[in-house]
Amino acid sequence: MPDPLLEFSPDVLAALQNGGPVVALESTIITHGMPFPQNRDTARNVEQAVREGGAVPATIAILGGRIRIGLSGGQLDELARSRSAMKLSRADLAMAVSRSATGSTTVAATMIIAHLAGIEVFATGGIGGVHRGAELSFDISADLQELGRTPVAVVCAGAKAILDLPRTFEVLETLGVPVLAYGQDEIPAFWSRRSGLAAPLRVDAVADIAAFMQARTSLKLDGGVLIANPVPAEHEIPADQMQVFIEQAVAESAEAGITGKAVTPWLLGRLAELSDGRSLVTNQALITHNARLAAELAVALAAR
Repeated sequence: MPDPLLEFSPDVLAALQNGGPVVALESTIITHGMPFPQNRDTARNVEQAVREGGAVPATIAILGGRIRIGLSGGQLDELARSRSAMKLSRADLAMAVSRSATGSTTVAATMIIAHLAGIEVFATGGIGGVHRGAELSFDISADLQELGRTPVAVVCAGAKAILDLPRTFEVLETLGVPVLAYGQDEIPAFWSRRSGLAAPLRVDAVADIAAFMQARTSLKLDGGVLIANPVPAEHEIPADQMQVFIEQAVAESAEAGITGKAVTPWLLGRLAELSDGRSLVTNQALITHNARLAAELAVALAAR
């Protein structure tokens, strides 16, 4: 039976009904990840990359309390211009629905909705994780728990490098989340191709990812799969350069008392300033790159 809370765009609904390839896309990058109009233009480019890969893009957001799976051009533009959209994760997703609010979906919320809609593949920029100093603040993203419980394949450029990467991937290991590095032996570090962390698993072809996911289904293994796709070399900011900017931004955020959900968007904005816009350009490139890989994977899964 169709879920009365879910509203599908016509092309997404047709693809799902016919077993076609669909890629879920988050919306926090639109409302809290980039300024206007870069946020709108990036979202359009990401959707186009999915289409060029042979799949249907399904950007997910809450508009007026309705869960929209696939946005029209007008809805996407409206969301990109919004200054009051809620940033939604598992804890507050139902609040936005019950209050008829407008909100964007984080990795965790997008996974929840994608699974409800029957979408197996989701492309994002980078996942949340364990924040630096979490041994004192206990600031750990809900994205990690969601990866441990919700069966969606998440294509990303690793965890955002503003985080404590070793602890983030240690938590994912504890939760039993497979981390597959695509085409290399190290986990990428968002803006940088290499993190210095060895990848638990490596895959070199989309067909191998599809076969891995099919084997997990056969084994009745719960939870998601994280596919870590390194940013293209021509758009990379080397880790040693990026680390200088990150250390300064993190220190400034602590001095300013930035906490909770405000931390990541504040840091992303400050990093764009410190890097003279380079981090924003790389962010745009990596999310589009991830969308292409996600589309290939969705096509391969649909063919199976």
